[in-house]
Amino acid sequence: QVQLVESGGGLVQPGGSLRLSCEASGRIPSSYVMGWFRQAPGQEREFVAAISWSGGATYYADSVKGRFSISRDNAKNTVYLQMNSLKPEDTAVYYCNPTTAWGKTAPRWSYWGQGTQVTVSS
Repeated sequence: QVQLVESGGGLVQPGGSLRLSCEASGRIPSSYVMGWFRQAPGQEREFVAAISWSGGATYYADSVKGRFSISRDNAKNTVYLQMNSLKPEDTAVYYCNPTTAWGKTAPRWSYWGQGTQVTVSS
């Protein structure tokens, strides 16, 4: 099975920025929509953003719309999440996973990578 490795997290002050990366160990089918999810302490994992195979279409959770931007480089099997204007409520472990279909917010695979911790605090 394809392994997903997330990186780029860290500690940032409110209003700051981070760029997360998710690299797949193998080829992901071209029909797959790639997504980012996050899980805050004591909360359920939630959808953040998703991008089509071509990268030409994206959609976001309302909580991050206008602040986060998802992109992908298929040649590198990598998906990115640019996070700007970060807020303390963005603190979570961030994961990537394909979504079940375009426009959906549920993860396709039942397994996850190790995730990358994002902490927004002054």
